[in-house]
Amino acid sequence: MKPAAASSSQRGHDPRWAEAATVAALFAIDPGGTQGVSLRALAGPVRDRWLELLRRLMPAEAPLRRVPLHITDGNLLGGLDLAATLQAGRPVAGRGVLAEAHGGAVLLAMAERLPGGTAARLAAVLDHGEVRVERDGFASRSEASLGVVALDEGIEEDERPPEALLDRLSFLLDLTGIAARDAEDLPIDAREIAAARALLPTVDLPDEVLTAICTTAMALGVHSARAPLLALRVARASAALDGRTTVSEEDASLAARLVLAPRATQVPASEDETEDAPPEEPDQPDQQASEEDQPQPEPPPEQPDEDTGSDRPLDDVVLEAAKAAIPEGLLAKLMEGLGNRSRAAAQGRAGAMQTGGTRGRPAGVRRGEPKAGARLNVIETLRAAAPWQPLRRQARLGGAASDTRVEVRKDDMRVNRIKRRSQTATIFVVDASGSAAFQRLAEAKGAVELLLADCYVRRDQVALIAFRRQEAELLLPPTRSLVRAKRSLSELPGGGGTPLAAGLDAAAALADSLSRKGVTPTVVLLTDGRANVSRDGTKGRGGKADDDAADAAKTLRAQGTRALLVDTSAQPTDSARRIAGDMGALYIPLPYADANRLSNVVRAATAKGESATR
Repeated sequence: MKPAAASSSQRGHDPRWAEAATVAALFAIDPGGTQGVSLRALAGPVRDRWLELLRRLMPAEAPLRRVPLHITDGNLLGGLDLAATLQAGRPVAGRGVLAEAHGGAVLLAMAERLPGGTAARLAAVLDHGEVRVERDGFASRSEASLGVVALDEGIEEDERPPEALLDRLSFLLDLTGIAARDAEDLPIDAREIAAARALLPTVDLPDEVLTAICTTAMALGVHSARAPLLALRVARASAALDGRTTVSEEDASLAARLVLAPRATQVPASEDETEDAPPEEPDQPDQQASEEDQPQPEPPPEQPDEDTGSDRPLDDVVLEAAKAAIPEGLLAKLMEGLGNRSRAAAQGRAGAMQTGGTRGRPAGVRRGEPKAGARLNVIETLRAAAPWQPLRRQARLGGAASDTRVEVRKDDMRVNRIKRRSQTATIFVVDASGSAAFQRLAEAKGAVELLLADCYVRRDQVALIAFRRQEAELLLPPTRSLVRAKRSLSELPGGGGTPLAAGLDAAAALADSLSRKGVTPTVVLLTDGRANVSRDGTKGRGGKADDDAADAAKTLRAQGTRALLVDTSAQPTDSARRIAGDMGALYIPLPYADANRLSNVVRAATAKGESATR
């Protein structure tokens, strides 16, 4: 019996805090094996007390290092020790935070905002148990068997640490909702943890426990192969904590509750649902009437159900323990089929990734001179120059070693790389000519309003250009204001010729202006492709009007602007296909487009274009 659970039942404390204390004890026994805890909680007394409990249970010699959010690769992984290299005159390897935490753990601050690259490097260290550095002709390896405590301060449901990191951590612990008065010290002795660490290598894992854990993972829809392995390591740590050398049913059930239940993606079927109902007996009136006349024997007395738990298969026991530990909120979502909802859909789309400039997030360094706003990275510049100092000093002084100056050349200079997501703008270019103009404008208006509803989340803008008669007009400049959009779209005129070239020219000019401001534009053209007004105002279908439209479409394509052409004619037309080809646009025949369908198509097309850009 675990000390934390016993204390909770005796004092009447919140059982979730007792479970959290058990997680701290199991992690302290085997940090490198369990690999870590995702601790979801805002900064406060409850989280501080859990971290203090963990520090108290960890051995005194086990290091506990804190990793800031935007740590550099050099500080995280190590590499060339600049000061020692300059002093020794030869490359000297330095230890990073992960190597210094060997045998202990690291605390990741604000793990929900952890960059994907840093998460990938942490995952590689957890997989191999060592830090491998190969950069600028320098290579080193250091032992790094450690655990990770990812401090998740996310408020929204979709704010979580990267999946590559969560997949490698045994425990997904949520302290949200636990009152500070319930987070009291529990009688867990650090000496018991030390004894369990010494006993852990001798703990045996029976085959039936292995089968039960894997069966439970499959029943809960846990598809990662790492989760059962982590659960088995937790079960061994649980047995060692109780002073046993063999994993028991209780240990397997505890591991399933702590490791597998939070990762469940489906509700396992109950026995009542899986067992076939007995077939109904056919009606036999004659026999039934004769049997009623005869005395019926009394049913045998029911025997007390003794030791039912011991007669049940281990697979069922472990599965029931894991099923009982599934959180209520998650259970409701699983019942509704929402357990596998994509995080990407919740996050929305963002603009194309841009590098350079002076604003944004750090993205490493590159070789170059500090000009045009680029900032010199002094440390990385000296790091690049350090290995060459003996040769340069020898060439400059003829072998003398008295000169201690550092010689930095142009090729050694490193400047900071900056990356940021650009804003996005969707430019609707609507054919407002002909008898169907009002319908097209109404559908464009609905689509613009639907897209504007998400602009506050995605930080994109929407613009509207309408072309008719002999010119194109910018009816709605790029904006995020829903009120302004509705006011601009309330009354729009229609009718007249189709100056398709003028509309494309206006879209190209607006897209070019937005690109110069760092905004990523997407042009959505709604037309049937039948131009009948040329650039100079000459009317007539075909001939010069078609040539001018094709030329304007090719200009838009040459700018590299993403484009989408929605063919609004009753039947798909060759003229619209040709314009789409000249624009390099995605062609979609949508003769009966309503606002919802058009909005969905635009979102899908722009998202596809952005993923290709990234």
